[in-house]
Amino acid sequence: MLTNGTRAMPLIDSATPLYAIAELRAIERAAMRDLPQGLLMQRAGQAAASAALKLLHAQEDGDAGHRCVLVLAGPGDNGGDALEAAAHLAASGAEVLVWLAPEAQATSPEREQALSRARNSAARFMDAATSIASAAVGAAPWHLVIDGLFGIGASRPLDGECRDMAQLVNDLACPVLALDVPSGLHADTGAVDGTAIRATHTLTFIGDKPGLHTANGRDYAGEVEVAALAIDPSLLPPARAQLGGLHLFARQLQPRRQNTHKGSYGSLAIIGGAQGMAGAPILAARTALHAGAGRVYIAFPDAPPAFDSGQPELMCRHARDVDFSGLHFAALVAGPGLGDEVDTVELLQRTFASDSPLLLDADALNLMAAEPELQSALAVRPGAGATILTPHPLEAARLLDLTVAEVQADRLGAARQLATQLGVIVVLKGSGTVIAAPDGQVVINNTGGPALATAGTGDVLSGLCGSLLAQGWPEWEAALGAVWLHGAAADALVAAGSGPIGLTAGELIPAIRKLINALSASSRARSSGQLK
Repeated sequence: MLTNGTRAMPLIDSATPLYAIAELRAIERAAMRDLPQGLLMQRAGQAAASAALKLLHAQEDGDAGHRCVLVLAGPGDNGGDALEAAAHLAASGAEVLVWLAPEAQATSPEREQALSRARNSAARFMDAATSIASAAVGAAPWHLVIDGLFGIGASRPLDGECRDMAQLVNDLACPVLALDVPSGLHADTGAVDGTAIRATHTLTFIGDKPGLHTANGRDYAGEVEVAALAIDPSLLPPARAQLGGLHLFARQLQPRRQNTHKGSYGSLAIIGGAQGMAGAPILAARTALHAGAGRVYIAFPDAPPAFDSGQPELMCRHARDVDFSGLHFAALVAGPGLGDEVDTVELLQRTFASDSPLLLDADALNLMAAEPELQSALAVRPGAGATILTPHPLEAARLLDLTVAEVQADRLGAARQLATQLGVIVVLKGSGTVIAAPDGQVVINNTGGPALATAGTGDVLSGLCGSLLAQGWPEWEAALGAVWLHGAAADALVAAGSGPIGLTAGELIPAIRKLINALSASSRARSSGQLK
């Protein structure tokens, strides 16, 4: 383990594939062809009961046999999983009360069998009438709620008694275990239409789902654990989406050789800083320097300051005097505080003509949305220079001619569309940042949080990614690594008490440097056999 601040993180993690609903349905059908009827539901119920008992035992005031568990069972197979869990928990000695959704008529023989087992157990069933159920739920001292109302097959918002019950549960002060996905949360997108169960824990079946990790997913799913249900791994197809992690870029975090100099680590140009917005490129440039770039320039569209008094190592130039070609710069970042004056379009066209890797952010993205010729110029960039775009949802909406709500309703789809449309790598920022490649591959980042919801953190991310590009990281790994490191640095500061409220972008810079050095040092220790 590596300690960063007060938070320990694994040195090596592993791939976590994310499967869409259609993929999971195909896996489930293939698995059921060779299994006895109802076995998958029984496995899911047993896994849910085990997870529930673990949560009950983690509480301090007595053993699981004196615990009150509310089980919400819906009309489909998700409800069947919950009913199987209810029977197991009742057999363990827990006091189990089951609420059947009013429309919960058996929809499959498996669910019918699960319902029969639950009714023949010591579990009790409550009247589904809203007023009676509300009184019962509000009066009991619940130790755990199990949400088995609706799984990945839900196609409409929660309504009626189910919506009312979800709202009741969200007001309870006890752990909530969602089965597969929290009811009301879309498994593919993380979107919530109206009301959803706000779980503290989610036990998701067969494979992990993208919607648990982006958009509203991180707020509603809580801690996510996968129960594979002993399905043959050969039935799992290669995933087109996965969770981010250190393993995706760890090979780039190597200790530095002794026989190097500043030229070994690349020169980076940050293009931006119109009148009144110089702070944005300065934040980006300071981050780039602290993240390891050999030399960092700021190319201002207006008259530049003589130097940055807080970081005099940075070199300030007028953009008109800077040659952006690959002969001079290993990478370029354009957009932080760039402004929207007419001459900035020509400035961006000059950066597009460079064969250096290019990152576009902020005002560069807004100019591209407003000026179609810039998108055409981007499409014919020299082949040696790949491009990364780092939009927030509003910038992505402008580029796609959508609303922000439409982007947020399907973040993976929006990122994929933009990456394919422009032939670039897209970093769609937000809760569960989505990194998409032109071939449709997607990674959802799993670090960071609300501490990053403050001005300037996007500029820090741009500078960090630009620095990795300048140091020779491949574009895909630079995007993945920058987003992960950016979030992990924020997590470390929060763990040390510096957030999430009031954390500032500038505080991230030394935390990023500390994290990169710690990870590089651990790489040295692993390669020398000192770390097991």
